Amino acid sequence: MSQQTLSLGMVGYGEVGRIFCAGLKVQVASVSAWDLKFAADPLGEARSHAQQAGVRVLPGSMQDLCASATLIISAVTASNTLAVAEAAAPHLRAGSFFLDLNSASPGTKQAAAKVVEAAGAHYVEAGVMTSVPPHGIRVPMLLGGPRAMELAVTLTAWGLDAKVVAAEIGVASAIKMCRSVMIKGLEALVIESYTTARAYGVEEHVLPTLAETFPSIDWAQTGAYFFSRVVQHGQRRAEEMRECANTVAEAGFDPIMAAAIAAKQQWVADWARAGVFARVGKGAGWQEYADASLAGRQ
Repeated sequence: MSQQTLSLGMVGYGEVGRIFCAGLKVQVASVSAWDLKFAADPLGEARSHAQQAGVRVLPGSMQDLCASATLIISAVTASNTLAVAEAAAPHLRAGSFFLDLNSASPGTKQAAAKVVEAAGAHYVEAGVMTSVPPHGIRVPMLLGGPRAMELAVTLTAWGLDAKVVAAEIGVASAIKMCRSVMIKGLEALVIESYTTARAYGVEEHVLPTLAETFPSIDWAQTGAYFFSRVVQHGQRRAEEMRECANTVAEAGFDPIMAAAIAAKQQWVADWARAGVFARVGKGAGWQEYADASLAGRQ
């Protein structure tokens, strides 16, 4: 893949899309983006940010983006993973690459790959293994697909941490989803435990016992980080956890824990949307988030 002729098309201009557009802009001939927000609010913040960042804004349709891109990156919410692939497929250029960063189940990724490959493009799945901030485009990614190695050569030359784990679609996403059950589960457990401890006034007893059992973790700092990330991205996390539940179900098990984690993440997202955490400032401790939650009960 030649840098001089490669054009990047970003589907989804949220946190991840913005970071990848900014980080890859110097590596490719051109960068374009398409997001539903562009059409819904032509004068909105997302469009303004893209224009100021030197990203070509395509408010019209997916067709416009695909017509100009040799590498499409899909960075949307988990629930839209397949829908984006289906919308893009009829317009993809033959031989182009479709890199799917979304957190979706192996079954969802396999369905997306089928429609993209049928259009003559190359589908590569990515399991993004931790939060993109603060790593940026160097966030660890696991790749999968018949042409994953070819794309990995290009991505690593650009400074990305991309490792191919399988030629089959579904392996990278399975790794990602199993990890997410643990990580998003810890977030949900911490939020529920800390908020309840705060309600009873026993947090000064609970956190030290956690430190005794797991001394390598700063439980106060970790709690603040978990609260802040879920308040900011709870909706995205809830959708990811529903895909985790699908992953567990695809393996033949009842996704009891994954479903419960999704519900907890959704609960935080709904409260955040309702303004419960509006007065919690940047860099706040977990106690402020817990207090806002407690106040939100009334």
